[in-house]
This record gives sequence, C-alpha cells and structure tokens, in this order.
Amino acid sequence: MQVYDPPLRDMRFVLHELSRDDGFGALAGLEAISPDLADAVLEEAARFSREVLVPLNRVGDEAGCRIEADGVRTPAGFVEAYRAFREGGWVSLAGNPEWGGQGLPDSIGKLVEEMTTAANLSFSSYPGLTYGAIAVVDAHAEDDLKRAWLPRMISGEWTGTMCLTEAHCGTDLGLLRTRAVPRGDGAYAIAGAKIFISAGEHDLADNIVHLVLARLPDAPAGIRGISLFLVPRFLLDADGNPATRNAVTCTAIEHKMGLKASATCQLAFDDATGWLIGEPHKGMAAMFTMMNSERLSVGIQGLGIGEAAYQAAVWYARERTQGRSPAGARHPEQAADPIIVHPDVRRMLMTMRANNDGCRALGGWVARALDAERHAEDPEIRAKAGDFVALMTPVVKALFTDLGFESASLAVQVYGGHGYIRESGVEQYLRDARIGMIYEGTNGVQALDLVGRKLPAAGGRAFRGFLSAARTFAEAQGANPALAGIVPAFADALDELDRASVLIAAQSQRDAEDAAAGASEFLRLFGLVALGFCHARAALVASAALADGSGETGFYGARIASAEFFAQRILPQVTPLRAAIAAGKATVMALSEADF
Repeated sequence: MQVYDPPLRDMRFVLHELSRDDGFGALAGLEAISPDLADAVLEEAARFSREVLVPLNRVGDEAGCRIEADGVRTPAGFVEAYRAFREGGWVSLAGNPEWGGQGLPDSIGKLVEEMTTAANLSFSSYPGLTYGAIAVVDAHAEDDLKRAWLPRMISGEWTGTMCLTEAHCGTDLGLLRTRAVPRGDGAYAIAGAKIFISAGEHDLADNIVHLVLARLPDAPAGIRGISLFLVPRFLLDADGNPATRNAVTCTAIEHKMGLKASATCQLAFDDATGWLIGEPHKGMAAMFTMMNSERLSVGIQGLGIGEAAYQAAVWYARERTQGRSPAGARHPEQAADPIIVHPDVRRMLMTMRANNDGCRALGGWVARALDAERHAEDPEIRAKAGDFVALMTPVVKALFTDLGFESASLAVQVYGGHGYIRESGVEQYLRDARIGMIYEGTNGVQALDLVGRKLPAAGGRAFRGFLSAARTFAEAQGANPALAGIVPAFADALDELDRASVLIAAQSQRDAEDAAAGASEFLRLFGLVALGFCHARAALVASAALADGSGETGFYGARIASAEFFAQRILPQVTPLRAAIAAGKATVMALSEADF
C-alpha cells in the first residue's frame, strides 16, 4: 500500500543537527534561513506531497501519458497538481533571486526533492528536468537569452528538458548527428531526432525549453564537435509570450516498464529555430552543468523510492499476521503474530531503514557542500566543497539508485505474493526505481567516472581529504563507549577502502581494463564507507543528545540502532568487494566474444 508520509524528524536531524560538524561552517548570504523558516518550508512540502502527489501516484501509473494530435496529455489531475506546485513556489525554491528565484539553499531544496520523488516519481520528473535546464542557462547563456527565458522557467510557467540521446548513440554522444546551421540572424536551424527525452512534451506548462546537443557545419568529429542550443516549443512574440509553434514535434512516447505518468518522448527537430548557449563546439562542457545537477537529483530519487518502499513495507509488516515468533507468541490474543516479529522480516526492514538513513545523511552533506561552493566566504572552503561535490556525485547517483531499487525489491519480498500483484502498489516502486540505475549515465559509467577521473583529480586531493577526515574521526572516537558497536567496524572498513584505492590506482596505471573491471565494486565499497561515516557521525550526535537529557529517547535511540545495524550487517560487505577488485579483469574478460 502506498502510505508515504515524509520523515520530517529525520530530515530536521540531517539539516539542523548533523550539519553542525560537516566541515563547511556558517555560509554567507544564508543567515536569514532560520531553522524555523526551514522547518516551515519542509512541513508545507510534506503536506503537498502527502495530500496532492501521493494520491496521483498509482492512478498516474495506471493511466499513463497519451499522445494526441495536438500533443501529449498527462494523466487526470496532473495539470491541476502542477499548477498548484508552481503557484506554491516550489519550482523557484532554490532559484537565483536575480531571475525571480527564492534563493533557498540546496540543503533544503534536496529534502523537498526527496519528498516529491518519494510521493510521485513521475510527477517529479517535470520540474526536476527544469531545475537542471535553469542551471545551464544561468551558468552559460548570454544575458539576452537569460532575460528572455529564465524568469518564467524559474517561476515554473515554462519547463525544461535536455535532448542528448539519439537512436544510434546513448552514452557515446560523440556519434550524434543532429545538425545546427546558422541562419545569419543570430539563430540556428536545428535538424535531427532525439529519443528518451523525459518531459519532452506535455500539457503542464505553456512552453518547453529544450536544451539540444547538435553539430555546427564546421564541427570536428567526436565529442569536441558538439555545441549546445536552446530550442523552445513555442517561439516568443515581441512581448516575450509564447506565440508561433516551433518546428519541434513529438513523434512518439516510449512504452516503459515504469514512470508511466512521465512523458518520455521521441522528438523531431525539422529546422527548428534555436540559439547557441556558450561557445561553439563547447556544448558538452555546458551540458555537464545540467547532467551533474541531474545526477545528484537522480540519486535523491533513489532515496525517495527507498523511503516510500520502506514505509509501505513497515505498514504491511504490522498489518499482516502469519505464524508465530520463533521466541513464542508475541500476540497470543490473535490467531497469528504480525510478520514484523519475524527476524528475517526485521532484517529486511532494518536494511531498508539503515540504507535510507545513511543516504539521507550523505545526500544532506553533499547538498551542504553545494551551498558552501556558492556561499562560503573562504576560497579554500569553496574549493574543498567543490572537490567534495565532484567526488561524491557519481557515488550519490549510482549507490543511491542501486539501494533504492534494492529497497523496492525488499518491499515486494516483505509483501510476498501480495507484493507481486498491482493492487498492493509496491510493485510500482520496483518498476519506477529501475530507470534510476540507467539514465543520466548508467551506474557503470558513474563507476568509470569515479575511478578514471574523480579519484586522481588534482593528485587525489578530494579522496585523500575524505580518508583523512574519516580516519581522524575513527581515531578520536575509537574509545567512545557509546559508539563501541560502530567505530571498530567503521575503522576496519576504512582500512579496506584504503587498500582498495591503492589497488585500483595501480591497476589504472598498469591496465585500464583491470581498473574498469573493478570500478563498480570500488564505487560500492567507497559508497558504503561514506554511508558508514555518516552513520557514525549521526550516532555521535544522537548519543550526545541522549547523554545531556535533551529528550526524544526513541528517536535518538533508533538512530544509534540504525547505525549499529549498518556497521555490523552491511559494512562488512566491503571485504569481498575489495577481494573482487583485487581479482582484476582475468575472469571478467576470460571468454572470447564468440563464446558468449
């Protein structure tokens, strides 16, 4: 059953308590964002998610989007929900105030994103793509384009997309064929076809701003010959309002296993009018602004699905009666005990809970780094924050979506046969979660990015900084009796990460295939250690709160229990992961192509 209720207390813990010692300190320009204001924003976002978005999740999945002669129609209720979302200021929440945004920090914005993705992942894709498009236009477009398009994108009146993929090329964008020909008036004629364009056509907004990768006539081959263009669905009149339909057509919508209420479109550009963003042949650098933003957001989607699946599983485990506890009847007045008494069900619920707690803490840490990168007064702090965001982006995208899918699968398992049928609602979580591991660069691509680019960047500065901070914490808290069930396991996992990083670095120097063969294992190992660090820090905060008698014994006790479960039942997975990395490519590449 879809029973999602945003975990506000957990969110406030990450936002207000865990962030106090995250290494970034107070941030200039955000002084007006008081805890009371932040809590009010989160509470209203929770209300909207619970009352408006959750009821549309299953009905949207059943109805799906449909293509008609005049465009794509979203399921019943989506138009009204999006209007309320826009009018409520949720699209503009973290937007640049220069263009009408509210300028709230990402540390609040990402928590709101978690709520909307958990409540209705399909719905969240429409504003979610817009956030990334706004970031690109704001960072790279000329001022006249910003003035024309940003205010109404930030307000949510117009939405945005990114148009990268073509039928013959996915991740390898150097193969794309879409063309852009100068028209002599500052505009370009864009011709080509794109597929898998999320929110590419819909009835929620008056205009859609497509960011399209294409080649100029003099473009060199490969990735270095790609430029980026702003191509709207409607061209604007002299007053800046949508007027003439541009030559952009939705030729089909994809029939997907999940996210059925999100219009994933095939788009044809028939000499459509567009404008260059940034420099010629530098489109990939500009587009990476959006891709990196979306990769973090996709990671948050994984967390959102994981939380929704967990709550559904807890509800069912409390309601479903079957068998007796191995220790004897816990509810002798009933014919059977609820299945939540069984250790294996508890194992699944605790796995989901501990992963969610760790991901929310790490996601909050990265969001704070995003804020520090923009608002810290000390340039060294800004640089440190930028390093941390770059290092953790592939980890957040890949690990969070892996764990979100695993949580959705565990929820189906908790429900048993009832989870496998549509009436329960949890099989939708499994179908919806699966795309997160694929889009915005598959999780294998994220692992290659981590190993090949992010680890060695600046001589390994960011990774060494993480290891140093984690090691300092483990040594400082090694004798803390409140963390006796956490820190020893965390210290052991740190040792494994250190060994694995030496292995992967040596493999990268010796044989690129060796490093590539273990990249996914390394990303997961590193990610689990990062979650373990967040759990350990959370347990320290919780134990201090319990020691000073500040109350909420149940909440803080549960945080410590979650951290201990993660340390003792999940962190030990790093040892076989390190062994797999050490094995190198030999067994991976043993068969010839013909042997498969």
